[in-house]
Amino acid sequence: MKIRSLPCFAPAFAAAILASAPALAAFPERAITIVVPYAPGGAADAVARLLATGMSEQLGTSVIVDNKPGASGTIGEGYVANAAADGYTVLYDATPYSINPHLFPKMPYAADALQPLSLVLLAPNALVVRAESPFKTVQDVVEHAKANPGKLDFASGGSGTVQRLAAELLRQGLGLDMTHIPYRSGGPALVDVMGGQVDFMFATVAASYPLISSGKLRALAASSPERSPRLPDVPTVAQTVLPGYEAYEWNGTFVPAGTPADVTEKLQKAIATVIQSDTMKQRLADLGAAPVGSTSAEFAAFLKDESTKWGEVVGKGDIKPD
Repeated sequence: MKIRSLPCFAPAFAAAILASAPALAAFPERAITIVVPYAPGGAADAVARLLATGMSEQLGTSVIVDNKPGASGTIGEGYVANAAADGYTVLYDATPYSINPHLFPKMPYAADALQPLSLVLLAPNALVVRAESPFKTVQDVVEHAKANPGKLDFASGGSGTVQRLAAELLRQGLGLDMTHIPYRSGGPALVDVMGGQVDFMFATVAASYPLISSGKLRALAASSPERSPRLPDVPTVAQTVLPGYEAYEWNGTFVPAGTPADVTEKLQKAIATVIQSDTMKQRLADLGAAPVGSTSAEFAAFLKDESTKWGEVVGKGDIKPD
């Protein structure tokens, strides 16, 4: 009799348990932190703060930016990789994310510890020389390098930067012999290019445009397949000396792996909405960048292609950390 009576009491018992359990709160119920693995004041930090403001409006909660710079971004990346997978810690990263695993033999987090959320923007670099340089075109640079092996040098903000690898991609594609001069960051590198201590560099449009427009630097080529709207009179590397050439600075967002799908979807939609807003589009245009706001799957596919490309360039060039 007791066994047969159990089904009669089970539904009532389960209902009582469910009634006493607290209802699950809708995400988000508290502040969200965007971790930027680079120092304050840079382009990634500036866009992340604009994104945080827009996300706060979209999600109805505070969104704060926390800078955790160091080790080419791996310190901040590791912090987010080890954070709770609940959507309250978001990584705002850039191109070194695709490069670091090929430079450093041991990363501070597993390869699958971070989950792509959305590609935020794409930004080309510009090949620049000092205003008084004898090089008037990118063809001039290539011809000089071929005629003078090892005597043409280029600057960058370090081995893990697109500035460095964009030049290496050009060098490998054309079989050039050029010398890399690494700096601690892109700013001092630009100063020495402007002063003639170094022949050229690939610099971000955001950093170089004021110097180009004021006549202190000359832009010879853009690293994107199409011309930059910010530099419409400057041809691309692909259009001039190396068909198929393409090198971008990118920014994108990640969450710890295992974050619930409904949470990642809500975050991704909020980010895409902000990125496609008129305010953000204008701000990115000022920086020479194009807004994206992709889906997670699209961003994952993009990252796979980027990792393959830069892995081949690093390996072929035997590039090591500075």
